[in-house]
Amino acid sequence: MSIHIAAKKGEIAETVLLPGDPLRAKWIAETYLDDPFCYNQIRGMLGYTGTYKGKRVSVQGTGMGIPSALIYCHELINDYGAKNLIRVGSAGSYQKNVNIRDIVIAMAASSTSGINNSRFINSDYSPTANFDLFMKAAQYARDHNIPIKAGNVLSSDEFYEDDPESYKEWADFGVLCVEMEAAGLYTIAAKFNVKALAILTISDSLVTGEKTSSQERETTFGKMIEIALGTL
Repeated sequence: MSIHIAAKKGEIAETVLLPGDPLRAKWIAETYLDDPFCYNQIRGMLGYTGTYKGKRVSVQGTGMGIPSALIYCHELINDYGAKNLIRVGSAGSYQKNVNIRDIVIAMAASSTSGINNSRFINSDYSPTANFDLFMKAAQYARDHNIPIKAGNVLSSDEFYEDDPESYKEWADFGVLCVEMEAAGLYTIAAKFNVKALAILTISDSLVTGEKTSSQERETTFGKMIEIALGTL
């Protein structure tokens, strides 16, 4: 058992889906997995393991933001042997052609976080997806006629920006959407030589002002989960 995860050795699969919301972890486990069991309730950050089409898979809530997510990723990798970490989360659109409920796969993750500045002084580290997981996810989506968009996303440290128009600078450089964890996930995966991918569903748009409800964000976005499980 690690500090923040109560699972025993062997109770967590090598492939772990990582929603920020622990209640989404519960919904994923109960909706998609056979014989799921809850291995973690510490701090309410629910974690489950079950099987999907005969293959073991775990789902672990990570909370919001890079610092919270890195705690769980570090322990999953180093204490439980996780090899494939797949974020399944929501994001806000920065582009007119990225609409509510669209699926975005993050090829790379820019960030306003200082997490890598402390590692790479006066340099820029570019956190990227694992190519193998990215190709599997893209191929699954293509084979099952699920439209996706792929490109650079922004992992922000702030949910509420002082300047509501600040997103436009990122948008001008092709960033598709904003979320809060992918850059940290890609960095820690690179550090420990494991695979990582972020698959996102657009829950709101900074361009149009459209939003989904908290209930929708908690218990829908099924196509994103199907793609993540399709990488198995």
